[in-house]
Amino acid sequence: MPIRYTKNFLEKLETLFIAEGYQIRYEKGNFKAGYCLLNASKIIVINKYFTLEGRINALVEILKTTHINGFTF
Repeated sequence: MPIRYTKNFLEKLETLFIAEGYQIRYEKGNFKAGYCLLNASKIIVINKYFTLEGRINALVEILKTTHINGFTF
């Protein structure tokens, strides 16, 4: 299934993570992958200079590494 890079899709991804207790923050920083996932405290920090497509891709990558609501890739 191809990903649609829309603001609505980004909001749905953010809602999915928030429902599981994650906090999403968009901040500047030195991230090798463009994001930082702090598993112990369920905080996701994404580079605030990312485009819409970059933000969606970062959240999808994080989703692949976590087990949220039975989602596995």
